Amino acid sequence: MNAWLEKLSWNDDGLVPAIAQEAATGQVLMLAWMNREALEKTLDEGVAFYWSRSRSALWRKGEQSGHVQKVQEVRLDCDNDAILLSVEQVGGIACHTGRHSCFYNLFREDGWVETDPVLKSPEEIYR
Repeated sequence: MNAWLEKLSWNDDGLVPAIAQEAATGQVLMLAWMNREALEKTLDEGVAFYWSRSRSALWRKGEQSGHVQKVQEVRLDCDNDAILLSVEQVGGIACHTGRHSCFYNLFREDGWVETDPVLKSPEEIYR
């Protein structure tokens, strides 16, 4: 086991939240979860790997869509319980809804408003 992995404060499920931020713009693209294997593979291969809680499976971002995240830098927060990935988002789409970012809902007055356009329909992405 890599000693540097033990520095992280993994949750009870052996996971840590990982925020993907676009290197060129600073925009937050998505939040996902990583287990030890996902973090090791991300650092070894230079592309983002995450742990799918719904499927209980490791996945490489873009393995179906082609919207790979090329990792430029990996940071750990001060509490050792969150990862920040600085990435180049290949294809310009990070969200499974076909948007640039998963954070496309903005709260205004009394509800959520979708502010960002769908760049490519999920049906086209996930054939």
